[in-house]
Amino acid sequence: MHHSLKLYSRHREPALKFYLFWAEWTKIPLIGLLVRRVGNMWGKKLEGAYLLTTAEAEEIVSLAKGLAVGPCACRELEHKCGNPIQAEIMLNLQDSAFVTERPNDYHRITAEEAKGILRDCHSRGLIHNIVKCRGDYYAICNCCTCCCVPLMLSKQYGIKNALVRKEGIVDEFRLSLQ
Repeated sequence: MHHSLKLYSRHREPALKFYLFWAEWTKIPLIGLLVRRVGNMWGKKLEGAYLLTTAEAEEIVSLAKGLAVGPCACRELEHKCGNPIQAEIMLNLQDSAFVTERPNDYHRITAEEAKGILRDCHSRGLIHNIVKCRGDYYAICNCCTCCCVPLMLSKQYGIKNALVRKEGIVDEFRLSLQ
């Protein structure tokens, strides 16, 4: 687990606010171009979210070494809809800073329970994405289109690498476990 993930787990709401604060700068002529360029490099090299199909998300939870469910940080921050808050599935618990840093927010679940959450979220029209920090895939977020911070960064601010579709993501996740 990368040390920045432990820091993020403690301060995820302020981190998301920070991303949105800087994203607003993309609207300023000239400065916005620089901010967008840095944001896209950040999304490509360091942190990012990758869209998943329900089948891919189910396969990933089957491969994960321990699972927990906790609150969707985007919906906690934005509060724009009535979709369930308890919809973020943490992966690979032996390394999860979220479970150790926020034990009141997360509880362990089985792969079958995680698949049930994925199916329920899919039926509600939520999008699945796997989130990566440095080399660590740490969560599958089941987010709505009105609150999803990576989706906002991509669609509203032109930081396209914040949320992308990546072929072979399940195989990449599998390799990350070795």
